[in-house]
Amino acid sequence: MGIFSRLSDIVNSNINALLDKAEDPEKIIRLIIQEMEDTLVEVRSDAVRIIAERKEAERHIAHLITEREDWQAKAELAISKGRDDLARAALIARTRVAESVAAEEKHLADINEGLERQGEDIARLQLKLDDARKREASMISRHRSATSRLQARRATYDHRLTDALGRMEMMERSLDHLEGKVEVFDHGRKPSLADEISALQTDYAVDEELARLKEKHLGKAEGR
Repeated sequence: MGIFSRLSDIVNSNINALLDKAEDPEKIIRLIIQEMEDTLVEVRSDAVRIIAERKEAERHIAHLITEREDWQAKAELAISKGRDDLARAALIARTRVAESVAAEEKHLADINEGLERQGEDIARLQLKLDDARKREASMISRHRSATSRLQARRATYDHRLTDALGRMEMMERSLDHLEGKVEVFDHGRKPSLADEISALQTDYAVDEELARLKEKHLGKAEGR
């Protein structure tokens, strides 16, 4: 399993658990980044272990090469001394060591190939982590802004506010009804004696003022 599929499984598992509990999205964002950071540390630690394994394989190969050359030298010495039997035994030992060298070199090649792939994975994971860190602040800001707007909308449509506005409208209708009752008492009422006398007095004062204006106007006309 690659590090990205493993990371995806871990993150998705934890996120699903948080979503089931209706956790804060900000917590989920931080969890994703934390999981990426932990995975990066784990993969780098694994790379350190593999590098140590590679160094050990290289030392082992160097030792085997030395041993192979030593058996080669012994075989040549035996031949020079006329001991073909010993030379044959030395060559057999040399062949076995050479096979071990080939196997160990194959193992070393596999280690190097794995390290190369792991290095590429680490580089990609680091890029994703850097991108996630850059997006974290923006995503948290968007979440907080959306939460604030949602709270404002909920307050606007809160049933208590609706009830309060409804009660105000009911009060206004009650006042309209009360004022209507007052107007009913005045509607169609005949003027009292005092009202009629007051009206006569007003009419008399207006007539007098009108007579004075006419007299003044006539005097000006005769003077011309």
